[in-house]
Amino acid sequence: MKVLVSCANGAGSSLMLKRSVEKAAKTLGIRITNIHHCAISEGKSSASQYDIVFTPANFVDMFKDAEKRGTKIVGIRNILSDKEAADGFIAAGYGVE
Repeated sequence: MKVLVSCANGAGSSLMLKRSVEKAAKTLGIRITNIHHCAISEGKSSASQYDIVFTPANFVDMFKDAEKRGTKIVGIRNILSDKEAADGFIAAGYGVE
């Protein structure tokens, strides 16, 4: 599975969210082949190349084009929450319910 983690600047918060997503995937037994974190500006243009995108909830609307192409978009309120990331995987149809 290819995962994109995108936030405003692509530095601190996206790295923290990336770690939460990695922990959640491990807990659910989801194999990530590629995970990339970046700024929203890069994420919007490359999101359709990924299976799933994790982004702060207030940025979800910026990924509508990728969502139309089949990429799952998950809005996260607490970037430090492994559980919220796991719930995002499950809501997107990945992992065990």
